Amino acid sequence: MIGKLNHVAIAVANLDEAVKTYSQSLGAKVSPPQDLPEHGVRVVFVELPNSKIELLSPLGAESPITAFLAKNPVGGMHHICYEVDNIATAITKLQADGVRILGDGKPKIGAHGKPVIFMHPKDMGGVLIELEEV
Repeated sequence: MIGKLNHVAIAVANLDEAVKTYSQSLGAKVSPPQDLPEHGVRVVFVELPNSKIELLSPLGAESPITAFLAKNPVGGMHHICYEVDNIATAITKLQADGVRILGDGKPKIGAHGKPVIFMHPKDMGGVLIELEEV
């Protein structure tokens, strides 16, 4: 069901500093910041030859990244995103297997303009997993 690794997301306390580190110190191409109010985050993508790194910062006090950074003040790995061909088929299969989909169980539009879901970390070996339809 899952395809390629789409990205690894890292929550950061200071997005501007993280962009500087990746663009200047590591010489990576970094996208412009993008606000995703529905997800409560501001993101940039670091382009790699084989994947991407998503740098996440909170967008407002109610952001899930605010809570993450309260527990991890310097930031850290937040989630892994895999590609799927059909998000509806993936949801049906996962729910049949007892995997909990976070939120209302329905896809939201993600940073790439495509449907995404997140699965409960307790059902995925302690890792927050995102699926993105490609």
